[in-house]
Amino acid sequence: MEITFLGTSAGVPTRARNVSSVALRLPQRGEVWLFDCGEGTQHQLQRTPLKISQISRVFITHLHGDHLFGLMGLLATCGLAGQGQEIHLYGPDGLEEYVRVCAHISRTTLSETLKIHTVEPGLVHREEEFSVTCRPLKHRVPSFGYRVTERDRPGKFDVERARALGIKPGPMYGRLKNGESVELADGRVVHGRELLGATLAGRSIVYCTDTIYCQNAVALSEGADALIHEATFAAQDEPLAVQSTHSTTTMAARVASEAGVRKLLITHISPRYTPDSPVTPEALLAEARAVFPRTDMARDFMTFVVPRREENAV
Repeated sequence: MEITFLGTSAGVPTRARNVSSVALRLPQRGEVWLFDCGEGTQHQLQRTPLKISQISRVFITHLHGDHLFGLMGLLATCGLAGQGQEIHLYGPDGLEEYVRVCAHISRTTLSETLKIHTVEPGLVHREEEFSVTCRPLKHRVPSFGYRVTERDRPGKFDVERARALGIKPGPMYGRLKNGESVELADGRVVHGRELLGATLAGRSIVYCTDTIYCQNAVALSEGADALIHEATFAAQDEPLAVQSTHSTTTMAARVASEAGVRKLLITHISPRYTPDSPVTPEALLAEARAVFPRTDMARDFMTFVVPRREENAV
């Protein structure tokens, strides 16, 4: 699971940061899932190794322009290119109307394989390897946070032990790797689980923006390996955060701390904070780390590979 930030600014793009979009690459499947699609996301994608043809799912948090205005361009490109991949689009009530009205007025040809889903709190998508859930956040308009959870995988198969038991490589190995029990030619029964190492825990990532601090964000993020959380304002600007229902650096860190996540990646940074401003981006990061030390600040085109827990332990 690889996270690439395509836009990390709040509200408007800047020279250094585009507006919100995050790509989740699933290398084992050759797929890319997008979370939000702000203006210019297509251009950002072209500056990365990611391909539009790999996009299979797009999750929109809410219908504010800085999270949405790049969507129609992306869908239009897929339609004009005649790309055959099936694209599933998820988001709050009103998203399908927005897409259909824009397509009608602009005479845009959408891919026939586009599927639009209106999300409700709870399970959004489930397949063999991954599930996606969502919870409502606290913002001026309906906004959802998303959690992607990877299925647990069987532990490493002990080939040497299998050979010692007289089991030759072949189809039986596959059954044992799946934890099944098999009967050998001499009548012995071997249980696959006895030849497997510790279960490899599935990883999980959470994407929370836009929102002020809320318990739903904490609940959604519980024990996550990586939490991507907006941190629009500095702690000293909390009144602005409350007024606009956005988070400060310390609010984001508080969510991470209370949820017990392994890594916090703050994003959606207000353009008011520049290297030349009284409060710099470095100061914002320091504020968050004072509450939750395992914090990094996202920047455009930064990639974070979500490690497995046993990798962290090495």
